[in-house]
Amino acid sequence: MKNLLVFCSAVLLFGACSKSSMTASKSASSPKAEKGWVSLFDGKTFDGWKVGKNADSFKIEDGAIAVNGPVGHLFYMGPVNDHNFKNFQFKAKVMTLPGSNSGMYFHTQYQEESWPKKGFEVQVNNSHTDWRRTASLYAIQDVKETYVKDNEWYTEEIMVQGKKVTIKINDKVVNEYTEPEGVDRPKDMADRKISSGTFALQAHDPKSKVYYKDIMVKVLPD
Repeated sequence: MKNLLVFCSAVLLFGACSKSSMTASKSASSPKAEKGWVSLFDGKTFDGWKVGKNADSFKIEDGAIAVNGPVGHLFYMGPVNDHNFKNFQFKAKVMTLPGSNSGMYFHTQYQEESWPKKGFEVQVNNSHTDWRRTASLYAIQDVKETYVKDNEWYTEEIMVQGKKVTIKINDKVVNEYTEPEGVDRPKDMADRKISSGTFALQAHDPKSKVYYKDIMVKVLPD
């Protein structure tokens, strides 16, 4: 009987330890909690987002934002960091259909219509007639190479630290730009300067269709 009790106690202790170990492992594997990433899109609604003209260019399909239609921009206006980001990491899973063009803006601000004047656009384009390809810092430091294919999900990430912008495709750095001190832009690009602001997704034209999901941000210290 004594041996049986010892055996049972050992089994119970092993079970408790195993459960504890599994719980710890599960907790450690949670990237959102461990790495500080915060979701900006719930996959179901446009809560926290705002679009002006041509709002119909943005729809939710199967947990993703489907962008397709006349020129429009969907701005993040939600509570995370009061929608004002200076130093950060921003990423999204993206899929382009053939011939499509779109973009992700940062350091921008809400604008009712037309192309945002403030901030920068990071290009999303794998086969559109515009030669500036995915990961271009549009008209500032462009990329001619194509790193990903249409009809396939990929991850596009933007990191800003101080004056440096780093753009990754599927965790690979493909574009790095450091803004010079006292940079002087042409008049029509006067507000394309490192500052702070929010993010926006671009509807480029009715023939372009692009999907975005798992939109995340990690705020970095100043």
